[in-house]
Amino acid sequence: MTGLSTVLIVVGLFLIGGVISFWKQGLPKGVIVLLGIASVMCLVAGVMRIQGVWE
Repeated sequence: MTGLSTVLIVVGLFLIGGVISFWKQGLPKGVIVLLGIASVMCLVAGVMRIQGVWE
């Protein structure tokens, strides 16, 4: 696992925590959706980099 893939996964998990927090606070749905999309993109990019390293 490279450093960049680790960073991407950690940032993705951090953003998921923000999504949960914003949902509990009742912030606008657009902000929550945007943050959710960003977190999924970070997690997918991190996992894809891990896959590329192992192959």
